[in-house]
Amino acid sequence: MIPSSFPSKSEIARLSAGMLLEIGAVSFNAKEPFTHASGKKAPTYVDCRKLISFPRIRSTLMDFLSVSIMREAGFEAFDNIAGGETAGIPFAAMVAERLALPMTYVRKKPKGYGRNARIEGAMSEGQRVLLVEDLTTDGGSKLSFVDAIRDTGATCSATAVIFYYGIFEGVEKTLGDHGVQLISLCTWWDVLEVAKEREAFDAETLAEVESYLRDPAAWSAAHA
Repeated sequence: MIPSSFPSKSEIARLSAGMLLEIGAVSFNAKEPFTHASGKKAPTYVDCRKLISFPRIRSTLMDFLSVSIMREAGFEAFDNIAGGETAGIPFAAMVAERLALPMTYVRKKPKGYGRNARIEGAMSEGQRVLLVEDLTTDGGSKLSFVDAIRDTGATCSATAVIFYYGIFEGVEKTLGDHGVQLISLCTWWDVLEVAKEREAFDAETLAEVESYLRDPAAWSAAHA
């Protein structure tokens, strides 16, 4: 069944943030900061992969993502749902099921043998493809996936994610300049707000997280 009636965007953001906190997908630690893929330090970490192990939350978030896609991009905007390797694959499959569309996935790089393909599944020239991922930080990895989709002759004008960091400048402009619309459920700011309401972490930790969100570069440099 295709979902069509759901809460407002702001309420979806609040509920989504709460679910991530509820299952322990969010970690805050200012005393022993996490090292991100960029090598920079941060007091925050989110693991959306944990969602696949929680059926009720997983199902609700996929409903939220599907209705957000239809609201923000259109009900008949896509012909194919593509997941990014690897975290995006299960979420793409669940969104494709809800929207009654074919599903494919995009490799990070050619597999190096056989057809040496980056696209797995059936994707054809002229198809309008939506890229689904678990999250986006600076949007960089999305561009590689989008280009691989476009190399097939298909188009890709949007990416949908559960979580968008929402703290780095120029991300939406970078994607927009590449012709890609970003659709997301919640950001670090939504998570911080709900974490404060629930007193999910001690006040000192929440203050450090807020300091990081306001100026990630300065916080990371101070804790390098």
